Amino acid sequence: MNNFKKGILFATLLSGFFFTGCSNDDDDDELIGNWIKKSAFDGPARSSAANFVIGDYAYVATGYTGDEYLKDLWAYNSNGDYWEQKADFAGTGRSSASAFELNNKGYIGLGYDGTNKLKDFYQYDPVSNSWEAKADFGGTARYGAVGFQVGGKAYFGTGYDGNYLKDFYQYNDTDNTWKLVSGFSGNKRRNATVFVINDLAYLGTGVNNGTYQEDFYEFNPATEVWTKLRDIDQDDDDDYSWNDDYAITRSNASSFSLNGLGYIVGGEGIKTVWEYNPTTDLWIERTALEGAARTDAVGFAINNRGFLMLGRIGSTYFDDAWEFKPLEEQNDDDN
Repeated sequence: MNNFKKGILFATLLSGFFFTGCSNDDDDDELIGNWIKKSAFDGPARSSAANFVIGDYAYVATGYTGDEYLKDLWAYNSNGDYWEQKADFAGTGRSSASAFELNNKGYIGLGYDGTNKLKDFYQYDPVSNSWEAKADFGGTARYGAVGFQVGGKAYFGTGYDGNYLKDFYQYNDTDNTWKLVSGFSGNKRRNATVFVINDLAYLGTGVNNGTYQEDFYEFNPATEVWTKLRDIDQDDDDDYSWNDDYAITRSNASSFSLNGLGYIVGGEGIKTVWEYNPTTDLWIERTALEGAARTDAVGFAINNRGFLMLGRIGSTYFDDAWEFKPLEEQNDDDN
């Protein structure tokens, strides 16, 4: 009788294990979103590049190959799915620089050249295909800062200058000046990410002294006010937390926005994708990147199309490019 009971118990446990495994597979299969491989980057494989978008083109410059700090510039034609090399960046080769687009010009500054942290700053004119040095960044030399343009105003902030930082500066292209703007009440960090939805910027992730940052903020350029939103951690004891299934905290991730929603992709050897809804202040997991897991990749949106490319894992550097279709089911046969 005891052996019989033991047999039933073993069968029950085995059955439970089997169905749990099936359930997890089903959960994975139910994630929505499809990644489609695009034309590979024509330049050397790299990580920690800077990028900005003007019209139908994404511009990718600088970065690190594992051996060399780069200063080349490439333009991606999103309609034709091909690359064109443009005039080299005017500053020294570097990684972990910051960038934004403002009034149809591209801007790149800050970063690290293998020896020094940098604060120089340059403007790119796509019409003349030329670079021009502009006023140095108003804060300290640093790398791993965020750069973004929202509501017609452009900013650099956070990063690492030997210490972790949380300051933000606004650039005025009319008089070529920087000014320190309203204080950011979040934690200091480097390698955070920002996406923009409806003239509001959303900042999160990043690292401070080895700890992934859990806070998440909305920035309104009209009022220059940062508003704390729900945390992106897994601690449901925190008043600002929401869901103990969240696994969004990370650093060196990439992001973009599509159809009024924000997306955070990859970072530090992971490939998961999370979608943010600013109306509900909630996140939903979407299909993970179908390429290799990676950190320090480039993410951007062109005409409501989201792309991710480049990056590295360990000492392996990538030159592949992917487009994300958030409303499609995952399909292995289209790559």
